[in-house]
Amino acid sequence: MTENPRDRDFEGRARNARPRDGLGRPLPYGAPGVERQPEGVVRAPGETLREAQRLLDAGMPFHAHEVFEDAWKSGPGEEEALWRGMAQLAVGLTHAARGNPTGGARLLLRGAERISGYEAPYGIDVPGLASWARDLAERIENAPVDAAVEAPRLTGSDRP
Repeated sequence: MTENPRDRDFEGRARNARPRDGLGRPLPYGAPGVERQPEGVVRAPGETLREAQRLLDAGMPFHAHEVFEDAWKSGPGEEEALWRGMAQLAVGLTHAARGNPTGGARLLLRGAERISGYEAPYGIDVPGLASWARDLAERIENAPVDAAVEAPRLTGSDRP
């Protein structure tokens, strides 16, 4: 079998092994990168929120998005929209920090809309997050934002 230079598994699915920076952008092979989030981790909702908050506070919203993606894929069906919306908020911040205001604003607004149907599950500050997302979507300009400075609080308390 020949070596696969495109980082694909034997079934052709992408398995990009390139190092990534804190915003999830691929770096050249051999460059030091940020440790990747393991995929497919099943966490309790509180653990999901704590890990995502830690990553957001560290200016790594792309990695927080992956934590939320695990929650939406492994959680109960009635919570799929909640966790998917949370992932969209994180990736919206990622795009804003990467200098993509159009994509960032769209994802922030889409995420805010998606989570709006929930009261306050697991202490998530749904109204506060929706307000944060709408405000950031309006403020994004052509210059990238600082992801750590703009990181939202996920819950109404200091610690989820």
